[in-house]
Amino acid sequence: MRSQFLPFSTPSISEEEIRDVVDVLRSGWITTGAKCGRFEDAFSEYTGAAGSVAVCSATGGMHCLLQALGIGLGDEVITPAMTWVSTVNLICLQGATPVFADVDRDTLLVTRETIEPLITDKTRLIIPVHFAGAPVDLDSIRELASERGIALIEDAAHAAGTKYKGSFVGKQGTSVFSFHPIKNMTTGEGGMVCSDDQDLLTKVKSLKFHGLAVDSFDRQAQGRTPQAQVMQPGYKYNLTDISASLGLGQLAQLDVFNAKRQELAEHYQTRLRGISEIIPLATPDYPHTHAWHLFIVRVDSDKTGMDRNQFMAGLKERNIGTGLHFRAVHLQKYYAETFGLKKGMLPNTEWNSDRILSLPLCPAMSTADVDDVIDAMQDTLAGKH
Repeated sequence: MRSQFLPFSTPSISEEEIRDVVDVLRSGWITTGAKCGRFEDAFSEYTGAAGSVAVCSATGGMHCLLQALGIGLGDEVITPAMTWVSTVNLICLQGATPVFADVDRDTLLVTRETIEPLITDKTRLIIPVHFAGAPVDLDSIRELASERGIALIEDAAHAAGTKYKGSFVGKQGTSVFSFHPIKNMTTGEGGMVCSDDQDLLTKVKSLKFHGLAVDSFDRQAQGRTPQAQVMQPGYKYNLTDISASLGLGQLAQLDVFNAKRQELAEHYQTRLRGISEIIPLATPDYPHTHAWHLFIVRVDSDKTGMDRNQFMAGLKERNIGTGLHFRAVHLQKYYAETFGLKKGMLPNTEWNSDRILSLPLCPAMSTADVDDVIDAMQDTLAGKH
């Protein structure tokens, strides 16, 4: 057994990145400034996006997008229940109704086939989720949205560096990325909205800073124009230069980070072959580049004689950390009670929600760490102490 605890994830931050952040702290300009603008430009260049707007979190970015699209009372928004609760919370806070799509049982991705039957004359928006670093089948979902005249926002919180059919997620359409510390790159807390709809980006840029007609930092004025007019009520979701400085360093390392994640994921896949009680996620069969944000497995409780929670507890006893991504949103207390949602409505989502766990995966790990995880899993399955 490991002598030291292996966390589920830790950020990889270099001494150079720390020095860059210290330089910002010493500069006298630590809120949104020139660094933030450089970060937006660099992220657009990396993904190929027409434009990007940095925000303090992916949640903040999604809130601005929902408001910019006019999502509100009486509208329906289709999204999976196999996701983090933030997007669904925002749909409800806008006064709209979330409509939950089931996922493919083996990839945890929504598909056109799971979305299309849910569309009504009240459907205003579809929010598919790129899950664990794998992309949804964008062509078919975009085609559906276009056919029905419905807006589409990609939840790309797990997809920094993910490619779909040769292009980075974020290059086309509208997407929201997360830079939380467990993500493939981090700004501490932060996010990015990318879009090829310039009018939408302009609205997001205004909404993320009080609804002003200018950004919180004007690149010509070297600050905020004092005579700026409020065009609409807005929020306070701007990213700081402290965070943007870290983001610039992290973005420069993203491909290296993701290559290490892929190496570790492949080692997991090799070591897990033959362990029939543990079922890894399948990868999509269309062309893509997986970012391996998470390495998710499912526990076959019929074979193990224990449920997922017991299995996670067994790994923790053996100094192995795990994560749970995610409990099905439609069965969370508020949503189940408010919308009358019950078990049995989304069979693939629910089957996975009862069995999934995320194994340790981050660039700071080695293949020897993966071996420790597999050894701990085998010992737990065997009931060894």
